[in-house]
Amino acid sequence: MPEAERRYPEPTDGLKNPVRPLTDLLVDRAGSSAPAFTYRDYAAEREGTEVTLSWAELAEQVRTVAAELSRITSPGQRVAILAPQDLSYVTAFLGALHAGTIAVPLFAPEVSQHGERLVGALADCAPEVWLTSSESLAAVRSLAEESAVPMPKQIIAVDALEPAGADYTPPALSLDAPAYLQYTSGSTRAPAGAVITHRAVVENSNQAITAFGVDDTWTCAGWIPFFHDMGLIQLLCVPVASGARSVFITPFNFIMRPVRWLKQLSDFPKVFAAAPNFAFEYAARKVSESDRATLDLSDVRAVINGSEPVRASTIAAFQETFGPHGFPATSHRPSYGLAEATVFVTNTREEGPTVTAFDRAALGEDRGVVVERGTEGSIDLVAAGRSHGQYVRIVDPANGTLRADGDVGEIWVHGPNVASGYWEQPERSAETFGGRIAGAAGIPADGWLRTGDLGLFHDGLLYITGRIKDLIIIDGKNHYPQDIEATVQAAHPVIRRDHVAAFAVTTEDGREGAAVVAEFNRKAAPDGFDEKEVARAVRRAVSAAHDVKLRDVLVLPPGAVQRTSSGKVARAATKARHWEKAD
Repeated sequence: MPEAERRYPEPTDGLKNPVRPLTDLLVDRAGSSAPAFTYRDYAAEREGTEVTLSWAELAEQVRTVAAELSRITSPGQRVAILAPQDLSYVTAFLGALHAGTIAVPLFAPEVSQHGERLVGALADCAPEVWLTSSESLAAVRSLAEESAVPMPKQIIAVDALEPAGADYTPPALSLDAPAYLQYTSGSTRAPAGAVITHRAVVENSNQAITAFGVDDTWTCAGWIPFFHDMGLIQLLCVPVASGARSVFITPFNFIMRPVRWLKQLSDFPKVFAAAPNFAFEYAARKVSESDRATLDLSDVRAVINGSEPVRASTIAAFQETFGPHGFPATSHRPSYGLAEATVFVTNTREEGPTVTAFDRAALGEDRGVVVERGTEGSIDLVAAGRSHGQYVRIVDPANGTLRADGDVGEIWVHGPNVASGYWEQPERSAETFGGRIAGAAGIPADGWLRTGDLGLFHDGLLYITGRIKDLIIIDGKNHYPQDIEATVQAAHPVIRRDHVAAFAVTTEDGREGAAVVAEFNRKAAPDGFDEKEVARAVRRAVSAAHDVKLRDVLVLPPGAVQRTSSGKVARAATKARHWEKAD
């Protein structure tokens, strides 16, 4: 597309930073001794030890990785990042970008629960070089030798490289060339590599920087893995683009002691963080009173809540738990994004969370009818905020026409942060990235990202209602699986919270219906439970709240409900494993 046509006039007003390749911005800071990235390591000590790279040290290590890559491969080749969540991941990813190769941010093979996803991604894009750390080198070599993946030309431990010589000159980078492949989590279909250009990653970083007000006096803190789109941008790319300091831990160390995440928010100035909804709920339940007493959360500026449905009850519980320790209510920022848009699409601003009650039956008819909170038959939805630097519209997916404010439709996105397609999947790329809005006026007509998510606008705010592919349609009426799942988990104390999957089924006589797979909580039922009693309670609750007669209720041990790599419930996979297998 000619540069003169690459205009997004209304949404891009106010973006602060220049659009230059991310590693060019890093080179600008190569003379600074200020701390850039800090990894809190809990392997040896309960309270953790910090390992920090300054901007100057980081730039030198990135240059070293780039120089080695230029020796053994060429710009445009894929380079897989198979490092653990430590500083080696940061230098490997940025080094691949600096060399003009296409990074593929994955993970070290020790993350065994997602081994199929790792093998699938490597087979899909066939990287010539794999980058890892000395700690993970043996496991990565075993992966290459024992798995059905294309053999790489070379496997490199980036922390064992000798510093590059002074004669290395990195290639000039085109903003419209691919920077990396972001593999989707595959919540509704097979994973695919979204092609994120150098322009897209810097534009999306700038969108977040401007929307939240991040600058070089801030701290980006968190634990989300770097191979996940939110972790990669919030903890790695936004710091490089803004000059903010990044302080991170591993997901495992958050799960083991969630207070470690809260300590990050307490110990550093002007904190910008992000996490999925479950993390806020988990922290509110698990952080002890004595640990909470050590926290001062008054300088937390913005914490994104996204990646999965955001619950009003979670926001309230987190605020009740941590508000007394300084956490500002307005710093909780429900947001929306997806890998195909690099990550950030909409976010809540300084006003903080907005919760609105909608009539459940009207939503089933694609109408957003606002009612008083607590009204019978209503459901609370948390606003995902406004867009910044991109267009977001609600569209009728059947005919490509715009829906009116208050009407439910598919969320479409258009902006410089949108991926250029899926790696070597032209048909799927055209289907996802080739949306056309009929009769568009004042906005682009072509090239819209069809997200597959359903939502509506109310009072200028976006509300997410569900996924098109997950909708349960019975007698022509729409039912959102996450609503049914919330009812199920509240129906009986033995059901494990956030481990429920509801999905559409077709009975032998061809009738539409719904079924549920729910995990039981071993702690709530250490001596066993009456499965028929639990199933009856679930059926009664779903019938009363949704007027839906469940075709089956399976109450199974922990691990029965499948999840994506980002922690979302994988309803299609759960259905295939338990319902279709049973058939």
